[in-house]
Amino acid sequence: MTVHQGLNFVGGAWVPASSGATFRRRNPADPGDVVGEFPESSGADAGAAVAGAVEGAALWGAAPAEKRADVLEAAARWLEERADRLVAELVREEGKTRAEAAMEISRTPRNLRFYAAEAHRITGQSHPAADGGIVYTRREPVGVVGAITPWNFPLNIPSRKIGPALAAGNAVVFKPSPVTPLLAQRLVEALLAGGLPPLAIALVHGGADAGAAVAADERVGAVTFTGSTRAGRAVHAAVGPTRRAQLEMGGKNPVVVLDDADLERAAQLIVKGAFGLSGQACTGTSRVIAHEAVHDELLGRVARAAEALVVGDGRRDGVDMGPLAADFQLEKFLGYVRIGEEEGARLVTGGRRLSGAGYGGGYFVRPAVFDGVTPRMRIAREEIFGPVLAFQRASGFDEAIELANGTPYGLSAGIVTRDLDRALEFARRCESGLVKVNQPTSGMAMTVPFGGLKESSTQTFKEQAGPSMMLFYTQEKSVYISPR
Repeated sequence: MTVHQGLNFVGGAWVPASSGATFRRRNPADPGDVVGEFPESSGADAGAAVAGAVEGAALWGAAPAEKRADVLEAAARWLEERADRLVAELVREEGKTRAEAAMEISRTPRNLRFYAAEAHRITGQSHPAADGGIVYTRREPVGVVGAITPWNFPLNIPSRKIGPALAAGNAVVFKPSPVTPLLAQRLVEALLAGGLPPLAIALVHGGADAGAAVAADERVGAVTFTGSTRAGRAVHAAVGPTRRAQLEMGGKNPVVVLDDADLERAAQLIVKGAFGLSGQACTGTSRVIAHEAVHDELLGRVARAAEALVVGDGRRDGVDMGPLAADFQLEKFLGYVRIGEEEGARLVTGGRRLSGAGYGGGYFVRPAVFDGVTPRMRIAREEIFGPVLAFQRASGFDEAIELANGTPYGLSAGIVTRDLDRALEFARRCESGLVKVNQPTSGMAMTVPFGGLKESSTQTFKEQAGPSMMLFYTQEKSVYISPR
């Protein structure tokens, strides 16, 4: 298969890392398959990218809204025209199933079109003045935006950051995860093909050093980040008080199942939320808090459904769950399964690596379901970011809410019930930025604000949509005018 030769895009040109260093990205379903070789960038490469973007910001910031919208629309068309190839590349690089990859590939152009429309909605306000003059506000681009993105949605999440940043007239320095460099490069290619001025976008491949350099550079006016809470804290510290940061971080998302729930529906949405995308979603279900009257039956249903999932190479027909995305994800999954057992939880099903015919050396696992999980156990409190599901038992509604709130995180939470009053009370009392009633904890509408509470987000600005979305990418200026 093709081994892609990736490059950084810095100063309006495709270039290698200044040191010449590279890294290889391998197919997680078949680690012997090298997807591509990409630059291992340093802080110096990040600095050069920012320098070019500073120049590009002055040019792109002066472009009319119509031009900014046209570029995003054209980039969306470029992606749609290459959808089949992009689906195949996403499956090979990140490990999604074809259906999961197709959903992401179709979502990304819609995101870009949504943000293209936002370019026309950046307006200020006018205010009366005591002297008969006028006071009005202007919203202007912040200049250079740093976008640091994860690997689990390598097109969708970057489009939710780069799209609004460009719509507002900013230049962007894009630092994607080294797990998915090829798809990141495709997004930049789409924007350039759509007519974006070359200096308005920079792409810097590589690891944490490059990302840290982007966040720390004082010429970067705003940094938008999605990733772990630990890494988000480091970004926040680097940005400091005089610049702005938008952080979407970890989650430990519960589903509360009450004694009146439709248990078949509950099991289906739990399995989808927990094991879709191989459990590698920040909004994925990681805990089930079941009323004691339905706990045992629900556990049995979920365990049987988990055992029925077809695990394999996402390129094959009929596969429900692909491999974990990388060797470090496999090690983390197996480590937490071991921790759960050592702490006294009961492993009901799964939790092992799959090998033999059809699996080879790929990072395939059987999804793990634990029972007897108590609030202080690590598998009940720490983000695993893999297909590990922890069952907890609640004696009533109040205890279920207490257990749901009993972690440092507050991203997504769900409840399954036929009782609307209790559903609304749960929405009011749960400490979560996203609440799902009779739905999986994962899966969000692109037209709705996205963000968590507690250690899941900075909470200052939300991404994806809503009134605060474009405020992050613009700065406000008040102008006073008096008559002569």
